[in-house]
Amino acid sequence: MPLLVTTLTDSPIVVGLIPAIHSVSYYLPQLFAANHAESMKRKLPFVALVGGLLERVPYLLIGIAILLWAQDSPTLILILLFLGIGTAAMGAGIATPAWFTMIGKVLPVNRRGMFFGISEGLGALVGIAGAVVVGIVLDTVSYPMNFALLFLVASVFMGISWVGLVLNREPESPIIKKQIPLRHYFQQLPAILRNHHNFRHFLISYSISRLGMMAVGFFIVFGNKNFNLSGADVGTLTAVLIGSQAVMQVILGWMGDKQGHKFNLTISAFAMALAAVFAIIATSFLTLIPAFMLLGTAIASDNISKFNIVLEFAVPEDQPTFIGLTNTLLAPVTFLGPIIGGLIVSALSFQGMFVVAMCFAIVGGLLLLFWVQEPRHTPPLPISPDAIE
Repeated sequence: MPLLVTTLTDSPIVVGLIPAIHSVSYYLPQLFAANHAESMKRKLPFVALVGGLLERVPYLLIGIAILLWAQDSPTLILILLFLGIGTAAMGAGIATPAWFTMIGKVLPVNRRGMFFGISEGLGALVGIAGAVVVGIVLDTVSYPMNFALLFLVASVFMGISWVGLVLNREPESPIIKKQIPLRHYFQQLPAILRNHHNFRHFLISYSISRLGMMAVGFFIVFGNKNFNLSGADVGTLTAVLIGSQAVMQVILGWMGDKQGHKFNLTISAFAMALAAVFAIIATSFLTLIPAFMLLGTAIASDNISKFNIVLEFAVPEDQPTFIGLTNTLLAPVTFLGPIIGGLIVSALSFQGMFVVAMCFAIVGGLLLLFWVQEPRHTPPLPISPDAIE
């Protein structure tokens, strides 16, 4: 997508709008959707509808639009691209509270980690093949057919994934909550944070450790700037990163099922801190490899457990609200972290940014380890009815 945008405009600011629009569109609707999700006995029909029309169809429409108008109307394509990205992300955001609650229903607590470990691991490996195909298409097919073809092929695979989604067999929820006016619904949210102490501790601890992830996007840039990496070096480091993710996601998925997901998120924080340390002391391309291995471990454990742990803080009928609240509160950290990292690099250096990231990761990891109780070992409390009065 960034490459497509650079063919349509020279503005680097417009390129930066891609993650910004995606983040805002994904996180903003979640709490609004969670209220509705709690009133449904079965989440799958809603998830399938929203996930099909809003989340997947825009990629097909973008491909068709590029094919028809990219040559003559680049500004129109730019507008349609951002509308498509925003719509797809909004669809994912609307569906997420219901979708993850459905996952919690169809998978027992001691199988969710392995499910995400295997799916994320296979996804990472298939992603390598996808990257090769993208390069071949961009090099061998002329513009704009190359980009149109990539979007159309992507929409086919997203359609296949939708078939997998609708084949889920979801039981009805034994307890559902009556949908309440949004004003009353939002009034209960501060009370959740006041009354659910362990959940509040988790949000604070994880937010701090998540700030340590500000360094993720800078490792390869740091390596290239300091060690003048060749294309083969970049390919090797990318392979190390994706390969370590693929392997560790299976291992850590199993660990999450056995030990709990707080264990994984603690590993993620300390792996991120160690990755920063190895980057700081790196003296050559070869000494960067351990940093990328640890970075892959940190990303893998975070991918597996950041949502799975939230399900264990809440009773089933409250899970959509807890998921929506978590994502909404973490949105500023996720969005601003890389920006803060870039500002620190500009003001200090890459090493200075890695030191700051390391400190956040260590503090967050220690808080997760000693301040947060493993939710699997503490019965979840339902949201108090008094919270909405």
